[in-house]
Amino acid sequence: MHDFVVVGAGPAGSRFARGAAQAGYDVVAFEQGEVGKPLACSGHVSTDIWEFVPEAAHDRLFQNEIYGARFHTGGPDSQPYQFYKDEVVSNVIDRVELDRQLAKAAREAGAAVHENHTVVDIAEYRDYVDVTVRGPDGTETHRARMVAGCDGPKSRVRHAVGLPEPDELLHGVLGFDEEPDHEEFVDVHLTVPRFFAWRIPRGDAGVEYGLAMPPSNNVSARFEEFTDNYGAETDRRCSGLIPIGPAKTVTTGRVFLIGDAAAHNKPFTGGGILYGMTAADCAVETIDPTEPETLDAYESAWRSELLGDIQLGHLIRKGYSAPETIQETGMGLFEGEIGVHMDRPTTLFSADQFRAMLPR
Repeated sequence: MHDFVVVGAGPAGSRFARGAAQAGYDVVAFEQGEVGKPLACSGHVSTDIWEFVPEAAHDRLFQNEIYGARFHTGGPDSQPYQFYKDEVVSNVIDRVELDRQLAKAAREAGAAVHENHTVVDIAEYRDYVDVTVRGPDGTETHRARMVAGCDGPKSRVRHAVGLPEPDELLHGVLGFDEEPDHEEFVDVHLTVPRFFAWRIPRGDAGVEYGLAMPPSNNVSARFEEFTDNYGAETDRRCSGLIPIGPAKTVTTGRVFLIGDAAAHNKPFTGGGILYGMTAADCAVETIDPTEPETLDAYESAWRSELLGDIQLGHLIRKGYSAPETIQETGMGLFEGEIGVHMDRPTTLFSADQFRAMLPR
């Protein structure tokens, strides 16, 4: 019997598999396809990413440094509000390679990570969980003391054990222009319903364009309009769902969710890489597969670590739908140098942010 079966080898799943294996547990992880594919997530992340990635992987992942953002209430020609730091705010990375490096680290720690294996059924019992998996050699059942559901916004694990859905799912679209761009600012456009569109320079790798909004039949049309306004030709496209708002519980008797499956995402950007891996670390630190009651400690730990920022993130997101005059007033108040951490909106009330707002 395995200690943990991990369903999904994205950042959250691989991070948990690595930590649990390092703690001496028997861990097996299953990824439906090839690790990192298909791409469905932006590669713009805070510099905290390097705390979660082996140092040797830095050069394989790094694409560009970002010092700030320009916020627009209109198209590319609209007058932007600029927010910046004198130090690097964030990095742009190879998002597919990130998944590969994290899965590699999990394997090196002792976890068995299997690609092209689809979990087709989960049966939870009092003392164990049976996980039925279809792979290249047929279908087999793995028994585990616990199951970690790290299988994305439409989590099969979540559905199988009857855990509640996230509050909301947004539809995100990405496209890529191969023309190199080493600019140090990202552009954010508050021009789509209830969220935003973005342009991210990726150094030699080109430019990432994207937007997210509630699902509708005009998401693709909105994306076309956005890239046309930039005069961009995007020859690669991908899309995915972004879960917003974690449920009141992400655990059952022997199953727990991490990452997108649990809506461990920033409501104000949709990003979930760092939040998911932070929750994975909380799981490693608190869960003992022989003691199901430790799942309560996991619920408490990740909420203590992330919930304050998630709740404030919901309030920030409401500003995206405010009348344009209110948006401009708010951005005008904070425009200029900032002391805010891009993953932690609670730092809006930090000493660093207060100092940044003082006249010089």
